[in-house]
Amino acid sequence: MTIDQKRITLANGTELDVADVGPATGNTNGDSDAPVLIFLHGFPESHRTWRHQIAHFSDRFRCIAPDQRGYRGSSAPQDVASYTPDKLIGDVFQMADALGVGQFTIIGHDWGGAIAWGTALGGQINGRVTRAVVANAPHPAIFQKLLYLDHAQREASQYIRAFRDPENDALVRENGLIGILLKAVRWDRPSTMEQDERDALLKDWSNADTAMAMLNWYRGSPIVVPPMDAPFELPAGYQPMVLPNLTIPTLVIWAMDDLALPPSNLEGLDEVIDDLTLVQVPDCGHFVPWEAPEQFNAALDDFLDRTA
Repeated sequence: MTIDQKRITLANGTELDVADVGPATGNTNGDSDAPVLIFLHGFPESHRTWRHQIAHFSDRFRCIAPDQRGYRGSSAPQDVASYTPDKLIGDVFQMADALGVGQFTIIGHDWGGAIAWGTALGGQINGRVTRAVVANAPHPAIFQKLLYLDHAQREASQYIRAFRDPENDALVRENGLIGILLKAVRWDRPSTMEQDERDALLKDWSNADTAMAMLNWYRGSPIVVPPMDAPFELPAGYQPMVLPNLTIPTLVIWAMDDLALPPSNLEGLDEVIDDLTLVQVPDCGHFVPWEAPEQFNAALDDFLDRTA
């Protein structure tokens, strides 16, 4: 499926390439009676993460999917400070403003899911975010505690330490992302991606500036990833992340064979989300939106219908 994009400039000066597909998206003022779904991709992908969802839902929803800051042709500042979560969450609301969108459902996978958590927590306060959908992206409070205590999660997250290590910068600047991805990441099922999609990603990863920008998402995060030889205990003076409960209807879709994010991330979600729907997808790796699109779309269809 070919997905056209348009260039928008946010109030903060960031420029994003955005797919905007569905009813009434041609209106100059952005007005539409169709409900809006905003899709946020993760690392190391693009708006194309959501190709199957846009094809399925854009007949009745306005589907908005940006290449987020640091990805493909969107603005890619090189400083780490440009990639702290508050700025990435701010991009979502400023993008909605620029497109004339008031209320929306936020949907995110991987890093896009991490930003979706923050967008939902902030947007539920003023009513702009009415529903949240997160796929294989850990809740921030649960994830940090797992990194301290859970052997499997800490081991699976050691690649983050490699992404943050400046000793790898020369490798990235010479080879783009591909060198460090081969060095640091265990891929779930690399053969499941269509060849044309794989070719497009390899082209995206070859750009050294965007490669560094993508890594800055990890470097700008406050999450602490201890080394494997650190004690499996909460550090002295540890204070759990204090976040309000998510009160809006929330769907969590979790692929159960994710090598980077084991199912232990699901434990305790019902304590931090008041209206939780959990759908587990067996025999599926990390990239559930395109590895298992039929199951993903069915779960999302049911959730959107039930919470309309």
